[in-house]
Amino acid sequence: MTRALTLGEIARTLAAEFSATAGRYDTTGAFPHDNFQRLHQVGLLALTAPAAYGGRGAGLADAATVVGEIARGEPSTALILAMQYTNLAVLPGKRWPAPIAQRVLSDAATKGALINALRVEADLGTPLRGGLPATTARRTADGWSISGRKIYSTGVAGLSWWLVWARTDEPEPRVGLFLVPADAEGLGIEETWNPLGMRATASHDAILNEARVPLNHAVDLRAPAEWGARDAEQSVWMAVLIGALYDGVARAARDWLLTFLHERKPANLGAALATVPRLQQALGEIEELLTVNARLLRSAARDTDAGDPPSSGESNLLKLAVTENAISAVEKALKITGNHGVSRHNALERHYRNVLCARIHSPQEDMVRIAAGRAALQI
Repeated sequence: MTRALTLGEIARTLAAEFSATAGRYDTTGAFPHDNFQRLHQVGLLALTAPAAYGGRGAGLADAATVVGEIARGEPSTALILAMQYTNLAVLPGKRWPAPIAQRVLSDAATKGALINALRVEADLGTPLRGGLPATTARRTADGWSISGRKIYSTGVAGLSWWLVWARTDEPEPRVGLFLVPADAEGLGIEETWNPLGMRATASHDAILNEARVPLNHAVDLRAPAEWGARDAEQSVWMAVLIGALYDGVARAARDWLLTFLHERKPANLGAALATVPRLQQALGEIEELLTVNARLLRSAARDTDAGDPPSSGESNLLKLAVTENAISAVEKALKITGNHGVSRHNALERHYRNVLCARIHSPQEDMVRIAAGRAALQI
């Protein structure tokens, strides 16, 4: 009898496929549609959706395994997938109208539909730092009309659903999320994304010009004061999946380094670099960082799946520790390899540019450490 493949094995197989075109996507910045078609074919796009709606009902540990493996092949795909998994697992919760949540979950399973929240604006910055969005939802006779511009809209070129952060035009504005189908009239995309790394996320500007949605597509509206930090469940999902993503990038860099150390045989040494004790020690430092990452991610995911998630503050510190370890691991690989590491002919240079993008995800370092310091001081 043939043994069924594990989720990790399926993801590793796909990652090997995706790695073959990762350099091309990095160069062009094109959205990796083919990658998501393959993920849908093997049933991974709705991994965290409930089984009742065609998903696999997977928890955080399984989601982190898949995201981490995919990131070793093509991390932009993994980032969009991480957002998909978090949205399907967390956001369609108690506040969403049941028929709307069911449609989003079912579309992910049956059609490979992608969803992500579009929150950041040029003047607002990240919503976690406070302030009201300029994007406005105007009440109409039969629903809402939404206008505004969102920047850094991860995966917008391939989304089926835009989950738009906006304010209402009421005398006392409410703020929240509006579910907008990507084929709605009044939507546009301006191709502004041209970053250092994570280029294939195609995170262009999303433009809404009187985009109309039904009344029940205001899936989570609250008074501004009711929006604070992410709740514990959403915080841990974001922390673990973002951590797993950049840890996966670091592991891809480590894998490249292993091959380099075995294959590189300088004439003055007469043997492979892998035989040099100093380089063995340097590689051991990388292994130390990645081993710590694995334990942190596994522990947080296991506790969450058991119904005991860490606090938001803990999750944010975990995300910071794991991503900084990942960056440090790749920097150590660059230090070992010199000119070879920074050459655009080699993948290590791309892994470095990608892993540096770990620092842009909310909450950023200053917010995390200030919050932790204030908590310790009890102020």
